[in-house]
Amino acid sequence: MAGEDDVPPESKLTRSKQRWAREGKFLTGKMVRPEDQRLPPGQHLTRDWPVLDLGLTPEISRERWRLDVYGAVENPLYWDFSTFLAQEQRQFVSDIHCVTTWSRYDNQWEGLAARDLLAACRPRDEANFVVLYSYDGYTTNLPLEDFAAADALLAHSWSGAPLTAEHGGPVRLVVPHLYFWKSAKWLKAIEFLDKDAPGYWEMRGYHNRGDPWAEQRYSE
Repeated sequence: MAGEDDVPPESKLTRSKQRWAREGKFLTGKMVRPEDQRLPPGQHLTRDWPVLDLGLTPEISRERWRLDVYGAVENPLYWDFSTFLAQEQRQFVSDIHCVTTWSRYDNQWEGLAARDLLAACRPRDEANFVVLYSYDGYTTNLPLEDFAAADALLAHSWSGAPLTAEHGGPVRLVVPHLYFWKSAKWLKAIEFLDKDAPGYWEMRGYHNRGDPWAEQRYSE
């Protein structure tokens, strides 16, 4: 299983981000500007891809990588990277919106569509949520309908090249319509649940869903 009890140590960045949640940093209370329906409130564009994590960068080779999919599913999956690549691979272009206020347009991804994963594992009727587990001990939660978004995917490549370790390779989740902390790096396992189970940042003052257009940065 995913090692649910492995909680990563706190770093200067994680302590700062918890303080931001307490202070409500970056909140604007503004609506999306009519002239730019693509940029959520309080965000600014960047051409770079900043690196933000819990201070740990696990070096997981494609040969060692494994993905476990279990819980409230009819068909649990235990894939190595070659099995993962044997599934139908798709390409998506989407934007990134980070809770720390940067956004990046037109990211080119390749990987397994979340909807194709759902077709393979067949969630049971009681499955309403997923929890994502990462190789660095990170967790985050999603309602099943957000995980099943049309442009959500398990990505192994970005801009035509394999995802680097600093950006979550070998495989990370990408859920473009939510803040990017919901798109777990270094994906290790996906558990399907009947009840919600908040993850690392959700238990540290961040919003349980994270819709950037509603500016759902922090818990109320």
